[in-house]
Amino acid sequence: MSTSPNPAAAFTLPGPSHPVPGRRKARRGGPVPGLRYRPVAPADPEKAAEIDRRLEAWARGLDLFPASWSGDFAEFQFGRAVALQHPAAADLERLTVAGKLLLAENIVDSCYCEEDEGRGGARRGLGGRLVMAQSALDPFHSSPEQEEDWRHGVQADGPLRSYFWALKDYAALATPSQTDRFVHDIARLHLGYLAEASWAETRHMPRVWEYLVMRQFNNFRPCLSIVDAVDGYELPEPLYANPEVQRITALACNATTIVNDLYSFTKELASDPDHLNLPRVVAANDRRGLKAGYLRSVEIHNDIMEAFETESAEVSAVSPLLERYARSLADWVSGNHEWHATNTHRYHLPDYW
Repeated sequence: MSTSPNPAAAFTLPGPSHPVPGRRKARRGGPVPGLRYRPVAPADPEKAAEIDRRLEAWARGLDLFPASWSGDFAEFQFGRAVALQHPAAADLERLTVAGKLLLAENIVDSCYCEEDEGRGGARRGLGGRLVMAQSALDPFHSSPEQEEDWRHGVQADGPLRSYFWALKDYAALATPSQTDRFVHDIARLHLGYLAEASWAETRHMPRVWEYLVMRQFNNFRPCLSIVDAVDGYELPEPLYANPEVQRITALACNATTIVNDLYSFTKELASDPDHLNLPRVVAANDRRGLKAGYLRSVEIHNDIMEAFETESAEVSAVSPLLERYARSLADWVSGNHEWHATNTHRYHLPDYW
């Protein structure tokens, strides 16, 4: 864990991305050609702006950013993201809490993990930082003196502080079971971060299935863990733990993660040509070019999406509650795709068509 009293003070959201060097100008906006997705209605701009206003006030109130910080919400579009991902949200407060969790996850990732973004992240020693991050969500229990030291440590560190208060606000509107579900899914995310960092440190090129296993952990699952709470209901733990429900949840998470790999492809390779993403892993394993790897990755995504849609329909037929949960998952998947496809501040497509 950083000894800086506020390592997140250096955190600013990424600016416009750039095409892969040496290629023709990348395409701005629009869906990946041939990608399987469900179109959605645009987000209400007033609702998105209000969420951003609340998130910025929250972040400033916790001193997560320097006093001069401004404007980057317009580039990342947190408010529009959560409005698209949760179209059936029960109220604006729940959408704002979803935004707080999303913002906190990005702060921890950027400040602790991402070496190439200049915010203090590093692969070396990442495990120690992430176990402290997990403790900000999964409280430390010890002697009164040690617990007090832990509380001071959490509140002295920007990323830890963001996790702690975002979860506190989520727990106020979610059930204990929903809150515990989120905490465990963040631990899965941290495990994925560690696997990715280990491969980067050793310059290991995984097989395609190995990369996809890593991405099942290092993915958007914490965001999808909260869909029922944001929509104002609970899928009870016995139903949530059902293997068929776990499978459609994982398929939804894996599809959205490949969407991220596809839309962030040019951005990642422009900043780090060795960065692992699905197109690069496929290209390396198949001994073909990046274009072939990219187009094959679209096919892999489509196969996963087809499985999600087919199996979600089967699960939905069991009960109205499961149908509602499957719809919440599908809403998040569709809204997340729309956010990626239209966020030209961050993402450009390669000129492969």
